[in-house]
Order: sequence, then structure tokens, then C-alpha cells
Amino acid sequence: MPLYTYNSLAKSGKKVRGRIDATSVQDVRRQLAKMGLYPAYIALVTGKGKGFSLRDIFSRSVPIKQKIIFTKQLSVLLRSGVPLLKSLDLLVDQLEGRLRRIVVDLRDRIREGESLASGLERYPRVFQNIYVQLVRAGEASGNLELILNRLVEYLERQEEVRKKVSGAVQGPMIQLAVIGMAVVVLLTFVVPKIAEVFSGAGKDLPGTTQFLLAISGFLTAYYWLIGPALVGLYVLYRWWKSTPAGGVFVDRVKLRLPIVRFFTRIGAVVQFSKTLGMLLESGVNLAESLDIVVRIIDNQVLAQKVREARDNIVKEGKIAQFLAQSGVFPPFAMYLIKTGEESGKLDEMLTTVAKNYEADLTEFADGLAVLLQPAMMILMAVIVGFIAIAIMQPLVGMNEALVG
Repeated sequence: MPLYTYNSLAKSGKKVRGRIDATSVQDVRRQLAKMGLYPAYIALVTGKGKGFSLRDIFSRSVPIKQKIIFTKQLSVLLRSGVPLLKSLDLLVDQLEGRLRRIVVDLRDRIREGESLASGLERYPRVFQNIYVQLVRAGEASGNLELILNRLVEYLERQEEVRKKVSGAVQGPMIQLAVIGMAVVVLLTFVVPKIAEVFSGAGKDLPGTTQFLLAISGFLTAYYWLIGPALVGLYVLYRWWKSTPAGGVFVDRVKLRLPIVRFFTRIGAVVQFSKTLGMLLESGVNLAESLDIVVRIIDNQVLAQKVREARDNIVKEGKIAQFLAQSGVFPPFAMYLIKTGEESGKLDEMLTTVAKNYEADLTEFADGLAVLLQPAMMILMAVIVGFIAIAIMQPLVGMNEALVG
């Protein structure tokens, strides 16, 4: 559903600015009229400015722990009967860094008559679309503190799974970095000294030794270029990935790589099920919930399949049937979703699906960590062994020539 921005006047004469999902400008006017607002300016949000940016690459984001603390404290204050404006005023003194500046801006905008959801929407890289939409639903229903509680649970569970997965690969990645450093030290300090001995011998060297010396010579001659080149390649990759063609290509590759494919697909299932279940439980209607869910799936290829299923579901209302046709969801997940749809407990079953596959993700990550550690040791042995053989071959040949 398109997103519109508006400036309007309330009956009291206050200026109210914000954003709203609507099918057309006329629909925006109808919604604002129901809210008692008189629109002065309405414009379609085109999504410009969401592409590549060097600032996005190197800028620091708000840590998820800070967002959890902010959400939890705001929920506690609202549940205690403290008004929203006063709650934000109290939180300003307890926060720091970028989040503090954001809360100050939110407080000022709410003081001018803007809604909390509209204020949060101005920081899409800090507050995800699901966060904004749930807050909007909470404001509309008058149950904002309950919605914030659910958001706390959602963020905490999301962080827990992220830590599990990242922790599983952290050890092997450290080992890989150590291997890389060891190889660089050997090639830049040890091999050049041995190369001097080989050059004085005046004999033809084995192919492995020549290959090793070529790499060593390149590193010692162009070491100053390697760092900038790696940074340039990284920036170029991020730019290319931000383009439509590049983004789709990378997402297709993720779905073909054996291990990455599992994390991508099951991660999308967890994202979809958890988010849709929470939105339905919070009272958001199915059509709006599906619109939100489609926008938060990371992989564009999977998102397109779910988007096609969403369109059919909105038309005919058969959730399990069209989700099965997308090919994204495993059979067991489809069975649970179909059971929930038939029993009228779809939100509960979606939550169950999310929990089950979150457990699968963490179990797979733990098993992967166990397998990757010996694999890294084998890789290190192969690389060091190759360097040792490349060095020892000509030395052995020289020794035999001297003995002969």
C-alpha cells in the first residue's frame, strides 16, 4: 500500500504532520477526516534516498540493547499512568548518544501534535517498519503500553537468535583471521629471506616455489595498495548490492549456497511467522499485516514470492493454500499454519511456527560451529603445509646437489 506524507490542521488549530498508508489521495483525505484533521498538503512518498550512501556504510547505528531498554522503559512509564510526552521527557535524561537525540526530536514533534508512530517513521534505519506499524496500531487502539511489551519480547528474542548464530561462526572466523595473519607474516618476512638463498643458487625452482615467491613479491611490493583496494572493493560491492539488479543477484546466490541457503530460507520463515502472528495478535487486520510482513523480509527473491502469495490471500482469504504455492515454507510449517487457519487460532500457530524454526536455526548454528572448528584447523594445516613444501623442495634439491 502506498505511503503518503501530510501536513494538516486539527480542530484546535494545531499543525499536525505525519505519514499514513492509503490507497489514494482521496483515501488519505477520508482517513484524516475521521481523525478530525483538515489536510493542507498531501504527497506520495516515493522512497527516494533509500539507495546507496557512504554515510550508511560507515555510520554507527543504535545498538539493539538501547532500543530494548528504551521500549521497556517507555512501556513501564505508560503503564504507570505517565502521559506519553512526559514519559519521553523523563527518558531523555536516561539515554545517550544518537538514541537520546532521536528521543528529543520525538518529544518535540509530539509536542507539536505529531503522533509517535509518525516520528519513529523518520528513522527507518533505527526503528524497523514492524516497530513503527505496531506503535501505530497501539496508538489507534489505545493499548500502546501492551504493544510496547510485545515489541520488547520480539526484540529480545531477535537479539537472542542473532547472538546464537553470530556466536556459532565467530570462533571459526577468528581462526580464519589468525590463519590469514600467519600466512601474511610468512610471505612478507620469512619467504623473502629464503628467496635470497634461492636466487644465489642459480637453479630452476619448482612450480610451487615460483608461485609462492610471486605472491610474496607482490605483497612486499604493493603492501601499501592492499588496504585501500580492499576498502574500495567493499564500497563498490555495497553500491552494486544497493542497485536492483545487484541486490536480486546477491539474494539469488544466497539461496544457492548450501549453508547460507538454510539460514536465509528458515530466517525468512521465522521473520514472516513471528511478525504476522504478533501483528494479528495486536489487532492489525490481515491485509495490513501482510503488507508490513512483506516489507521486512530481507531476501528480495523470497519477498517477491511472499508478495505474490499476499496478493492472492487478500483476494481470496486462503492463507495456507497460497503460502504453500510460494515454495518458501517447509511442509511442517504449512501444516501448522493450515491448522491455525481452520481452528481460528492463526496468530497462535504462527507464533508456534516461529519458535520451532528459531530452535532449528540455533541448533543448526551450534552444529555448524562444531564442524567449522576442525575444518579451520585442516585449512590451516593445508596452507602452512603448502608453504613448507614450497620452501623445502628447492632446499632438498640443493642439499642433494652438494652431497652428490
